[in-house]
Amino acid sequence: MTAEQKLELEEKVVAMLRTVFDPEIPVDIYSLGLVYKIEISDDGALDIDMTLTAPNCPAADFILEDARLKLESIEGISSVSINIVFEPEWNQDMMSEEAKLELGFL
Repeated sequence: MTAEQKLELEEKVVAMLRTVFDPEIPVDIYSLGLVYKIEISDDGALDIDMTLTAPNCPAADFILEDARLKLESIEGISSVSINIVFEPEWNQDMMSEEAKLELGFL
């Protein structure tokens, strides 16, 4: 897989992540800053590090399953591995300007 193909796939991954929402927050997980790392290997294996707004997030299973199903549907992605990490700890500063505006933080 060329670097250009990986970049195209990464753009598709980001676009798909923007369709995954925490049911309690009207902002997608990418704009919330919950996605820390997106890596795509030469064989199309996708590896994502992400966090949750809180370690005991009641919607965690829903969010992960929604993300996994959507990411697996992207042509060129051979497998999806989503790793939940809590370092660094998420905070509101990680949100995009649009997310902060949507949630009334600006």
